[in-house]
Amino acid sequence: MPSKNELIDSIRQINRSADPQWLERFEDRALFDYLEHLQILMEPRGRQSIWRRRTEMGAVVGTRL
Repeated sequence: MPSKNELIDSIRQINRSADPQWLERFEDRALFDYLEHLQILMEPRGRQSIWRRRTEMGAVVGTRL
């Protein structure tokens, strides 16, 4: 996994409005996930696009009130 500074730099290349001091508050894994999210958003949408569920995420996520 890239270093925290590399992750922040990569995020800021895509999302220039992201404040580096704000990003610094997050853990490396959260920054990596956010960067991956931004990269996926940049891909073209259409029939060829796919969505991959992370293995640590359950197939059904919800809350009870």
